[in-house]
Amino acid sequence: MDRREAISRVALIMGGTLIGGEYLLSGCKTKTAAKANIAVLFDPENVKFLDEVADTILPATKTPGAKAAKVGGFMGVMVRDCYKPDDQQIFIAGIQKLNDAAKDKYSNDFIACSPAERTELLIELDNEQKAYAVTKKPEDPNHYFRMMKELTLLGYFTSEIGCTQALRYLPVPGRFDGNMPYKKGDKAWAT
Repeated sequence: MDRREAISRVALIMGGTLIGGEYLLSGCKTKTAAKANIAVLFDPENVKFLDEVADTILPATKTPGAKAAKVGGFMGVMVRDCYKPDDQQIFIAGIQKLNDAAKDKYSNDFIACSPAERTELLIELDNEQKAYAVTKKPEDPNHYFRMMKELTLLGYFTSEIGCTQALRYLPVPGRFDGNMPYKKGDKAWAT
């Protein structure tokens, strides 16, 4: 191989790398312009609303509730960054549907309802989403309340409050013990 041939091969390899990288990056962009209006998720009123929904699902007991873990803001970030545009639309519409359900049942916004009324409404919505999940086909859209409930649990149990106060936490765990004794009522492990 002479010098001219070596230079042309290196140029081909480098050029392919640059062009291939551009195609890889452009292939990651979404081609649809139909994006959800996700700015509504970070509206302080909606964050407060989602905090109240989450706190109704996981209220404060001996440990702080989901509102103390700021799960409402977490939901907005997860929906914006991790959900497909169709699921983003369903989630955003679900905020209004949940509030409308409270108005229909109690003639009040969800936030203005008593804790007992909120719990009763969310139990009904949970039963509705469970029935929907039984008959749901793979191409059917997700149920908004199931997304809210899943995000509440994920947000709470991955927060500092959830890991350190609701679960047992060891910052530097020891060896793995797969046969650790368990007593009824013990907390689950976060680590």
